Amino acid sequence: MNDQDILARIQALVEEEHTLRDGAGDGQAPDHARLKQVEESLDQCWDLLRQRRAKADSGENPNEAETRPVSEVEGYKQ
Repeated sequence: MNDQDILARIQALVEEEHTLRDGAGDGQAPDHARLKQVEESLDQCWDLLRQRRAKADSGENPNEAETRPVSEVEGYKQ
């Protein structure tokens, strides 16, 4: 997976998140379980993209970056 693939995945997840939050425009409550999964996947994608860019900037192979578990990514302080 390259940076463009990750960015495309992020875009798809963002669109799904917006659809879930809007309840698809029909006034229904969002599916909270799916929304949580989407948010966690977004965090993982952003983390992977940051890892890849950091490796590339330091002369390492960005393909060595790996998706970290949700428990680790969700524990980061912002």
